[in-house]
Amino acid sequence: MSRMRVAMVGYGDAGRGIHARLLRACGDTVTHVVVRSPERATSARADWPDATLHADVESLVGAIGAGAGGPVDVVVVASPTGLHAVHVRALAETGRPIVVDKPIATDAASARHVVEVAERSGTPLTVFQNRRWDPEQLTLRAVLASGALGSVHRFERRWERWRPVPKDRWKENDPVGGGLLLDLGAHLVDSAVQLFGPVDTVYAELRSVTTTTEDDVFLALRHRDGVTSHLQASGIVGAPGPRTRVLGSGGAFVVTEFEGEAAPFVVSGTGPGADVPGGHEGWLVRGTVATPVTRAAGGHEDFYRGVESWVLDGGRVPVDPWDAVRTAAVLDAARVSSAGRVVVEVGSA
Repeated sequence: MSRMRVAMVGYGDAGRGIHARLLRACGDTVTHVVVRSPERATSARADWPDATLHADVESLVGAIGAGAGGPVDVVVVASPTGLHAVHVRALAETGRPIVVDKPIATDAASARHVVEVAERSGTPLTVFQNRRWDPEQLTLRAVLASGALGSVHRFERRWERWRPVPKDRWKENDPVGGGLLLDLGAHLVDSAVQLFGPVDTVYAELRSVTTTTEDDVFLALRHRDGVTSHLQASGIVGAPGPRTRVLGSGGAFVVTEFEGEAAPFVVSGTGPGADVPGGHEGWLVRGTVATPVTRAAGGHEDFYRGVESWVLDGGRVPVDPWDAVRTAAVLDAARVSSAGRVVVEVGSA
């Protein structure tokens, strides 16, 4: 039996490929879809035959306000990043809870304004930071909580791919809302902050090699607790490095591959970098001694299970939207740092 009745804004790679898939896995039903492309409208009709399709957000707002097409429990905003802020502001008129894909906006000022609009209108708002529910992230949190790494001094995470011919879509072509800093950088920074707390300073190197937006990103974050995070996202890496490496006084935690991406440093055997056996996620490494780590239970569906609890049962908000504002402030500082080749202090949200 369906739990939530969902309206979706956008039915592209994010809307159909991620959000709709997770909602279906949770047993929820999409009842409205805002979609302009005829091809994507055909997909939406095939996926949700009973859903009402809308050409724009204004049509959806009118339908929800009039109760047309049945009740709506939550609205999912999965439109291109540059439209997130305007769409959330428009939907706040309905008072319906909103899930907005990350990043919440293209800069910290816009992100802050979105959250303030939602608060003033009494509209519940959360942000789709689904990578908090990655088994890898959950496993690492358990490793840190166990104390096995001792005092951690550096966190490294890479989101590297080999795409010498970039995709032809808005993420690669939009100079305002596209680029890897906003796309993957929002995930990387959020993950680092969830693990090691607020960021004081940022040093960044951002490049556009094969696209009009950033396709090669490096961030060095200095956390308030003294840990340094080195975060990388790139589409031009012929030899992607280890996905995650965390260094501490008691050893290291290493994950060599990620979601089937090509990873030349994954080799057969039992040492560091070896294929991880089933039921395990990464390695605890001390010199030449490597011990596989049991994979923590969880997955991205848990984000939407949290949304169900939040929307239907009065549970805790899955992601505090102010977290997204703080992430946006770090990304803003990264742009300033890269332009001036300097270390930049991060302002408060």
